[in-house]
Amino acid sequence: MPLQSEYALETSLIKQLNGMEYASVVIEDETAMLANLKRQLELHNNGIKLSSNEFERVLNHLNTGGIFERAKLLRDRYELKRDNNETVYIRFLNSDDWCLNEFQVTNQVNMQGNRKNRYDVTLLINGLPLVQIELKRRGAELKVAFNQINRYQHDSYDAGFGLFQYVQLFIISNGVNTKYFSNNKHQSFKQTFFWTDKENKRLSDLHEFSAEFLKPCHIAKMITHYMVLTEEKVIKVLRPYQFYATEALVDRVKSSSENAYIWHTTGSGKTLTSFKASQIIMRNPKVHKVMFVVDRKDLDYQTAREFNGFSKGSVDETTDTRTLVKQLTDDSTKLILTTIQKLNNAIMHPQHLAKLGDLQDKKFVFIFDECHRSQFGDTHQNIKKFFRNAQMFGFTGTPIFADNATGSLGHQKTTKDLFGDCLHKYVIVDAIKDENVLRFAVEYVGKYTRKASANELDIATDTDIEVAGLDTKELLDSYPRLEKITDYILTHHAHKTKQPDFTAMFCVSSVETLIKYYELFKQKQVGLVKPLKVATIFSYAANEEDPNANGLVNGLIPEENPMPEGKINTYSRDKLDGFIADYNAMFGCNYSTSDSLSFYKYYQDIAKRVRQGQVDILLVVNMFLTGFDSPRLNTLYVDKNLKYHGLVQAFSRTNRILNDKKSQGNIVCFRNLKAATDEAIALFSNKDAKETVLLEPYEDYVKQFNDATLELLKIAPTVKSVDALPDENAELAFATAFRELMRIKNVLTSFADFDEADLALEPQKFEDYKSKYLDLHDKVKKQTEGEKASVLEDIDFELTLIHRDEINVAYILNLLVSLNKLPPEEAKKRQKEIIDLVAGEIQLRSKRQLIEEFIEDNLPKLKPNEDVIGAFESYWNNHKQAAFQKLCEDENIVPEKFARVLQTYEFQNRLPRDGEIVEALSFKPKILERKTILERVADKIQNFITTFVEGMGGV
Repeated sequence: MPLQSEYALETSLIKQLNGMEYASVVIEDETAMLANLKRQLELHNNGIKLSSNEFERVLNHLNTGGIFERAKLLRDRYELKRDNNETVYIRFLNSDDWCLNEFQVTNQVNMQGNRKNRYDVTLLINGLPLVQIELKRRGAELKVAFNQINRYQHDSYDAGFGLFQYVQLFIISNGVNTKYFSNNKHQSFKQTFFWTDKENKRLSDLHEFSAEFLKPCHIAKMITHYMVLTEEKVIKVLRPYQFYATEALVDRVKSSSENAYIWHTTGSGKTLTSFKASQIIMRNPKVHKVMFVVDRKDLDYQTAREFNGFSKGSVDETTDTRTLVKQLTDDSTKLILTTIQKLNNAIMHPQHLAKLGDLQDKKFVFIFDECHRSQFGDTHQNIKKFFRNAQMFGFTGTPIFADNATGSLGHQKTTKDLFGDCLHKYVIVDAIKDENVLRFAVEYVGKYTRKASANELDIATDTDIEVAGLDTKELLDSYPRLEKITDYILTHHAHKTKQPDFTAMFCVSSVETLIKYYELFKQKQVGLVKPLKVATIFSYAANEEDPNANGLVNGLIPEENPMPEGKINTYSRDKLDGFIADYNAMFGCNYSTSDSLSFYKYYQDIAKRVRQGQVDILLVVNMFLTGFDSPRLNTLYVDKNLKYHGLVQAFSRTNRILNDKKSQGNIVCFRNLKAATDEAIALFSNKDAKETVLLEPYEDYVKQFNDATLELLKIAPTVKSVDALPDENAELAFATAFRELMRIKNVLTSFADFDEADLALEPQKFEDYKSKYLDLHDKVKKQTEGEKASVLEDIDFELTLIHRDEINVAYILNLLVSLNKLPPEEAKKRQKEIIDLVAGEIQLRSKRQLIEEFIEDNLPKLKPNEDVIGAFESYWNNHKQAAFQKLCEDENIVPEKFARVLQTYEFQNRLPRDGEIVEALSFKPKILERKTILERVADKIQNFITTFVEGMGGV
């Protein structure tokens, strides 16, 4: 039986939508869409009749700004001054009664932009295209449809009046798999989501998906209630588990006064869920205030930053207890974010009670973040006792159960005991299955045996697992062990973090041990040209150490306050001041522990730099092991006993989704935490979850790579045979097969055991095939307007997997300097290797021809001790100046203004905007020609920058 075609899939979907009360409408082009929009807006706005001039004013209003600005216009009303000078307000979307909108479906709309495109299925709400569905035949790769939407965004969504920039949601499907995502030009495939039912069962079949997700009321509710327009000008849509959790919380507030909790695994986006729940609940007229409560000053700052990122000014972070009391008594403040410590001070201190007495019987909704750690002391009872009409909800990624409750902070209560029902559950297995978080690759390093000659311990860090029974404080804190671990990290850090792409955190058992490690890192990197940037932060309060050196109490990571109070440990403080001085020198700062505010600013700065990837290794005891979110962090070194909550929370610092190159979170344990890891995974998911949560052993990936090599060689037995592939379908098969090799190798190279000799494809052949792979990518990139679309456009080449910042022009020049001093035969051999390296590096390919010409024509003319770098710089600058002049002449660009454009790029790292290009031209382009000219000139400027500015490495 033949596979269902794309046409058949489209016809079936439209028939299904008609049965769901979508009215079919024939819209062939923009003219028809505008006529339909006029009719639908008139219908939606109580039958108002718009004259041609009035509708033109509406269109001019709608044709303003880009995707983000239009998303805001969609949700606002337009004040229309009518021809008779009356004023009416035109509504484009009914957000209050979301079912009361006008729903239509059309297909195969033609739009002419850079190219003429036809869109598969479009859902219109009140005449505006708000949902776009792109289909591929059954069996096709889903990413094909995603890539097609990206192409449309570039080619034609902004054509004409740009109505397709009003699309809020995209849906892609091949019939078997269906995903949705918000409209954002810079989205990656990792920001596409499956829809599920409440039990997280995936509804991936197009018919199933449409029956639930595309119900008119549901799709309108998603657009009006479950999308967030952030301060970063990004449109976000909630994932299904976030939707169900929010709905459950809102319903619980409406229908009862009972408490409850949400169990969503660490890294799944609890802040966005809690923000959306808070935002909706605070609109309930029965609710006096919503209190979002965190348990530490650092999370208070981080959560406030994230909340205000979702909606500017949504919360006013309470800086002290007096501010909190003022907000509590201000009826205009509906949402408050504070710490549990400040809240407890407010309701327990006599000087505040007189002001707060009137609030005791008012309806308060409390949402507690990370409630597994904040709600098991007297404070929780104090809050319940004071706020007599309070409803309490908890969010946690690691709940307290009977198995791990005993002795927890002196109590034996579970999360259920304190909060009641779990309204929605989304565990780590669900998140990994949905590709919302990554799996973990856990390696155990360290073996301790007694020497035959003496009763001493021989420490080696190149074997697998620590021997039981020798886990003593004397051994664990011994200098030889710490030194060997430091050496191990310095040896393996670059490939663990794919330096400089990612960063690492190193958690240790105590401040005393941390100080030793920091000094070892510093000592062992003296004199290195590019030492690792190691930074640290810890509390310098007295009695900061765990007497058992465990770093945890029954699975809970003890709190380290970034605002130390009370008695100070002078030794720790002096040491930390020295480490902060190193940090100041490294980054040009001026922090210290001289006062708590300066130290807190240091805390904030170090958090920012870790997120930005400026710190290679962050050394900590407990700080940053919970609640801290940095997608660029991919490795956790562990020399600390962890279990239950503490283990999952710490490991989860590494598994945030970022890009294709970040394939897993790396955990390197210098203690035997295998049993603790297995127990924690079983507790917070299920006993069979290990295979889902943890990566397979190294040997399994070697086998996968070698099997994939055999498949590649069936398509292209030799590197030369790639050039002889019969058609684009064969080229697509080769590209897909080589991409699979890249994916597996990306995982393999993160293992400490990685050895090229284990692989069936030797390194040079891999590089040669990679060069051919990039040739195919270039073929697609160079395709010009009017050419038939290539099937190669339907593959994501995932170039991030092979991009290496360190391979730049400066790197190549250093190779050429050494090449010029070699004997002729050896030089000739190395010359080919360098040319092959240039061909296989993404950011050098635009420079490939020039570099190869220099190597072949100029380099042989230089004497052995002649200045290679100087000769290259002269050669390069001549070509750069010639290209500069040619571009200016060909496109009538004023040279001085083009120079300013390039200067802006170098300082601000952004390509020129349309207005800047117009300003640089020596003439004013006609309106009808402007778009074509600007796109052509922008492409040429980008090519110039790619060739002569980017990837030079300081040359």
